[in-house]
Amino acid sequence: MNAPVNPKKIIKGATGDWEIVIGMEIHAQVTSQAKLFSGASTAFGGEPNSHVSLVDAAMPGMLPVINEECVRQAIRTGLGLKAQINLRSTFDRKNYFYPDLPQGYQISQYKSPIVGEGQVIVDVPETGETITVGIERLHLEQDAGKSIHDLHPTNSFVDLNRSGVALMEIVSKPDLRSSDEARAYVTKLRTILRYLGTCDGDMEKGNLRADVNVSVRRPGDPLGTRCEIKNVNSIRFIGQAIEVEARRQIGIIEDGGTIDQETRLFDPGRGETRSMRSKEEAHDYRYFPDPDLLPLEFDQPYVDDLAQHLPELPDEKKARFIAQYGIQSYDAGVLVAERASADFYEEVAKGRDGKAAANWIINELFGRLNRDGKDIGSSLVTAAQLGAVIDLIGEGVISGKIAKDLFDIVFTEGGDPRDIVETRGMKQVTDTGAIEKAVDEIIAANPDKVEQAKAKPTLLGWFVGQVMKQTGGKANPQAVNELLKAKLGIE
Repeated sequence: MNAPVNPKKIIKGATGDWEIVIGMEIHAQVTSQAKLFSGASTAFGGEPNSHVSLVDAAMPGMLPVINEECVRQAIRTGLGLKAQINLRSTFDRKNYFYPDLPQGYQISQYKSPIVGEGQVIVDVPETGETITVGIERLHLEQDAGKSIHDLHPTNSFVDLNRSGVALMEIVSKPDLRSSDEARAYVTKLRTILRYLGTCDGDMEKGNLRADVNVSVRRPGDPLGTRCEIKNVNSIRFIGQAIEVEARRQIGIIEDGGTIDQETRLFDPGRGETRSMRSKEEAHDYRYFPDPDLLPLEFDQPYVDDLAQHLPELPDEKKARFIAQYGIQSYDAGVLVAERASADFYEEVAKGRDGKAAANWIINELFGRLNRDGKDIGSSLVTAAQLGAVIDLIGEGVISGKIAKDLFDIVFTEGGDPRDIVETRGMKQVTDTGAIEKAVDEIIAANPDKVEQAKAKPTLLGWFVGQVMKQTGGKANPQAVNELLKAKLGIE
């Protein structure tokens, strides 16, 4: 029997309910100094055609030579995806013509990829669910060049700097059921790649691109005809493209039409997908084993050695943060989303209250960074500075309110938090006599409120606020509370 469909994943059409089925093909540029089959540079931003070897330009007689670093990175990625590593794989020629494909074919892997089935565990913030997305395969292939059409009124140009750059194509199973899940999946996959150091995940540079396969069906029905949305280069656009394409397909079917299997492009400006070409099948590419490359073979000890030196990955780090620092699952997930954030947190939390460290980083630091359009790598507040702010609260030198003012100063001006507290007179007032004087004045000035507070103790907070206001926020809140309760006779 089919499991019931989550109502949140249902699209309401004119004639009833629909379900989206999504599969993803992620093209991730391998982090390496040289290309997959040549020694040419993979550096971004060079002059057009300045990073092109004779192999990349497909000069006659030039033979490809496999780059072992790219193989290592593919295996490490497979291990990070909890996937089957195939000790023997083969390279094939995928034949098609395009001006920026010098050979007239792409060297890829078809029937025997380097990595087999795996899985990715994905938290979906919008629904609070945790889903498992199956990985069908990961294979290595070379990238094409780039056609440039906007530099001349009548001519097009070709830049082959990307030609031959190593790509990992990571193919998911059709396990995704909403645009939210798809965006969360790509975000998690990019996080894993960055932790491993196998791809930098920079979508603006084209180092991570997605082909999105979308189909719709009535809940419980067999899979429908899918359309592939090609080369989507931002996580936000992936979500938009899925929503637009699903609505397009539902409209066609509800009007009595049928879906043609095809490749489409997403136009974010117009908010629509448009037909690019009919979807090719495998036989259209006339795959055959590349005669210039031997099968790729390695042994299990080679794989085991790579596995032994993997970094701690997001799922394991999240579980450890929860157990070691006593923080909530959601907070741990936010902190491990980027390796730099996780490292920052560990430095702040070392020897301190883990929950307090998490709250300050997520609510205060990340909040300010997000408003300023910055990330943790460009933060002007160091882990040592934030740790000092937390220490000052714990020592009773400053209150939580003063701490926020102090954090604001450190964020905008820098400096040692302890020195700032001393030089600017920010220490909280712990002198009971001074606090008692302020408490007495507030009570004397508000006799009506006193009677109300005695009848309704929750009004104590109003008195606390008034005392804090009168003392410039420097009074010790705990001392204020205790004095007020004693003087008002509130238990």
